[in-house]
Amino acid sequence: MSAAKLAALYRYPVKGLSAEALAHVDLEEGQTLPHDRIYAVELGERRFDPTVPTWLPKIAFLCLMKDAPLAQLDSRFDAETWTLTLARGDEILAEGNLETEEGQAAVLAVLDHHRGPRREGELRIVRSPGHSFSDVSRKAVSIINLASLRAIEDFIGRPVDPLRFRANLYLDGLEPWVENQWIDRELTTEAGLKLRVYKTTTRCAATEVDPASGERDIDMTGVLRELTGDNVCGVYADVVTDGQLKLGDELRLSST
Repeated sequence: MSAAKLAALYRYPVKGLSAEALAHVDLEEGQTLPHDRIYAVELGERRFDPTVPTWLPKIAFLCLMKDAPLAQLDSRFDAETWTLTLARGDEILAEGNLETEEGQAAVLAVLDHHRGPRREGELRIVRSPGHSFSDVSRKAVSIINLASLRAIEDFIGRPVDPLRFRANLYLDGLEPWVENQWIDRELTTEAGLKLRVYKTTTRCAATEVDPASGERDIDMTGVLRELTGDNVCGVYADVVTDGQLKLGDELRLSST
C-alpha cells in the first residue's frame, strides 16, 4: 500500500467525555497515549477498586452508549494541574482539580445533570496510576481509516463526524476498509515508531450519538452491518517500539 498519513490525533482524558486534539505525542511500548482515559466516572455499584485495578466494561461508568447528554459538554484537561474544565458553548459550567475532593465535587455536580436514564447511586471519579479505562482490556491505541468513514457517508448520504468513533489516530490516504486486513501486521513511521494491529473494533450504540448535539441520529451499527456485513469500524494496535508521532507523519504497513 502507499503510506497512510496521520490526519488527526486525539486523547480522551476522562472516559465518556469529549476528545482533545493533539499535534504530537510520545508513545511508549505497551502503553496507551499519555493521559488517555486515565479517569472514569463510576456509577453507584462501586465495582472499581483503585488499589487493585481491573478492567471493567464501559457500562460500569458514564459513557455515551448509555449517557448521550454527555456529548453536550466540552471538556478540557490540564495535565500539569490535573484540572478538568467543563463547558457548554462559551459558558464554563465547572472547573476542578480531579485530585481533590472539592474539584471532583464541582465536576460531578455538572455531570450528574448530564447523565442518561441510569440514575441509581452517586457518581464517583476514579483513577489508578498506570490504569487505562479503555474499552478493551489491554493498553492499546485505536485507529480509524478516514476513507472508510467517507464510504459510510456515501452510503447514507450525509456527513459523519469522525469523533463518533472516539479513536486516537485518524489515517488518510487509504482505500476504504483495508484496515480490516491488517491483523498481526505492523505500521511503522520513518522515525521508527512501530504499531502492531491486533484486532478490529466492534462498534456499539455510542456511535449513534452526534458528538456535537448529543442526539442519537444514526443507527451506525445497523449501517455498518448493511454496508460491510459486520459492525466493525477501525482497529486496535499495540505500541511495540517507542517513538514520537505527529500530525502529517506517514505510516507504512508491513508486508506480513
